[in-house]
Amino acid sequence: MKEIMDASSMKRSLVRMAHEIVEKNKGVEGLVLVGIKTRGEFLATRLKQMIDQFEECDIPCDSLDISAWRDDVERSEVQQTLTVAVQDKVVILVDDVLYKGRTVRAAMDGIMHFGRPRAIHLAVLVDRGHRELPIRADYVGKNVPTSLNEEVKVLVSETDGQDGVYIS
Repeated sequence: MKEIMDASSMKRSLVRMAHEIVEKNKGVEGLVLVGIKTRGEFLATRLKQMIDQFEECDIPCDSLDISAWRDDVERSEVQQTLTVAVQDKVVILVDDVLYKGRTVRAAMDGIMHFGRPRAIHLAVLVDRGHRELPIRADYVGKNVPTSLNEEVKVLVSETDGQDGVYIS
């Protein structure tokens, strides 16, 4: 495995993304962060903490299990509710890696299940290309061109004991 981001470059990318989110939305009014489980939820929490610190605020943040909205497995019942309101909000959907776009599509279906946001923006730590659906990220930590047989692995200290992005 080859390291393409270490802990400090991950942090720098997240700090930049946090500033871009605030700048593009002209502040934090009406923003809600929703991380896609599992690693997206930890990245969303980190972005929330950074934005809260920069803007001296407390923006709502939650996580979403997309299993009920996936198109590649038998659909299950919705097992969760969001603790944040998404109706008429700008939802910043956060994930670790953007690849084919199917996870994001399922997450958007999940968000819409809980209300009709004013807009949904996508923030990803790594965009590796190879989209199958017309989905693009609004905020990207790093673009990493890959081949179809390569795998991008994001490690976060909350579950993996260290931060880093690797390609194999």
